Amino acid sequence: MANTRFQKSILNARVGIIFYFLTLFFSFFSRKIFLNCLGDNFIGLTGTLLNILALLNLAELGIGTCISFFLFKPIQEKSQDKIMEIMSVFGYLYRKIGIIIGLAGIAISLFFPLIFKNTSFNMVIIYFAFFSYLGSSLIGYFINYREILLSADQKNYIVSAYFQTAGIIKTIVQIILAYTYKNLYLWISIEFLFGIIICIILNWKIDKEYPWLKTNVASGKLLLKKYPQVITYTKQIFIQKIKEFILTKSDEIMIFAFVSLKMVAIYGNYTMILNKLVVLINILLDGISAGVGNLVAEGNKKNTMKVFWELMSIRYFIAGVITFSLYHLIEPFICWWLGKGYIMNHTILILLLINLFILQTRGIVDTYNQALGRFSDTWSAWAEAIINIGVTFSTAFQWGIIGILLGKISSTCLIIILWKPYYLFQGLKLPIKEYWKGTIKYYVIFIFTFIIFSLLAPLLPFQPTKAISQLVLYTATLVIPFIIVYWILLIIFAPGMRHFMNRFSAFNKLFEK
Repeated sequence: MANTRFQKSILNARVGIIFYFLTLFFSFFSRKIFLNCLGDNFIGLTGTLLNILALLNLAELGIGTCISFFLFKPIQEKSQDKIMEIMSVFGYLYRKIGIIIGLAGIAISLFFPLIFKNTSFNMVIIYFAFFSYLGSSLIGYFINYREILLSADQKNYIVSAYFQTAGIIKTIVQIILAYTYKNLYLWISIEFLFGIIICIILNWKIDKEYPWLKTNVASGKLLLKKYPQVITYTKQIFIQKIKEFILTKSDEIMIFAFVSLKMVAIYGNYTMILNKLVVLINILLDGISAGVGNLVAEGNKKNTMKVFWELMSIRYFIAGVITFSLYHLIEPFICWWLGKGYIMNHTILILLLINLFILQTRGIVDTYNQALGRFSDTWSAWAEAIINIGVTFSTAFQWGIIGILLGKISSTCLIIILWKPYYLFQGLKLPIKEYWKGTIKYYVIFIFTFIIFSLLAPLLPFQPTKAISQLVLYTATLVIPFIIVYWILLIIFAPGMRHFMNRFSAFNKLFEK
């Protein structure tokens, strides 16, 4: 049984990686089947509906993030009474939010005849799809809310195991139905059915894992007075959630508005690949979020900063490898996977990767701000959202997807790269120059390695768009050497990477010599 923060993080990552690779094949194979059997427009429609649902889910207000913060200390102290109180408060708030989201979903659906007036689909299938997705989402608010305890307790591996297993089975069933019947209603029905199945299984597992956990949603309203900071922090986090939606979840809605429904599906092929790799990063690193919360709660500042730089080095290493790999491999892969007709403007790829690198390297700063309970910089979220929307609406009419991505990058450069680290180091009571002194090394090392290997890439004797074997050889001779050189440079010039590698006995012995 994993007991330490490090052991739990490793277990979360190990289980997550196993299921990641199990689902990876099905995701790409199913995407091709769905595009061929159900059509580009239908896949674009489902992507748009899911993003409308994500907009409605902003009503969640960030309460889940807030409750995670309040659970760290009781979990560390093994205070079952406090955990049950907090979970009862959470259940009460989530039930209220679920009702609001349900009513908002009904209200926004009244405008679907106007929103989708230019689509080829009849309104019956649009409403059927939307309310199926809405029903699956509401299950989380009324029943599945207790899974947050697993995450706060660094037991994400349990959630991963059950969700991913059900996801694989669901995908197999949908592939069979799509290929055999090409029926849109059957495909959507499976989405809703598996939402119910996952709910039943996950709650059974939570009862086994925490047999003492008895939540009383009815008493949550009274208990809320005992935790007034929940509302204060929630208001602060909500603004961040609005910004997060605009930054990461609004792409399909914007593309539907400024370009076309079909382009939503084509863009979705790129973002699907990016998101699969982001999922891998999250599997490897997000399991440590609860561990950071517990670490900060201990109050050992020296150890807190040592771990900070270890995690920063890992984050930059993984983000750098993925950015370089995607730059050279995503277009050949899409060519082989779906065909040349699904390749977008190369400038779109560059902007997508710049945005990806920024968002992934920000992760540790966000984790530490959350662990410290620093959510009060609501002005920065408004500023980021306003910059994003302003640049997008100024450029998207003329440049389409390129303008949408320019809006995202403009806002992230100013707020995420410059402000958020400053805000964190204010909370840590450390000078910001310490952050930039350490971080600038990561930028220099990545850019240097990226340029050198990108110049070498055209010299390789392979044509990755011609055959999968050529793509594999191209990957092996380009990406693997990049990874090795990038990793070695980080070990030499970034103390955080050396400290992290010292956690493994073989490297510890090497550095002791």
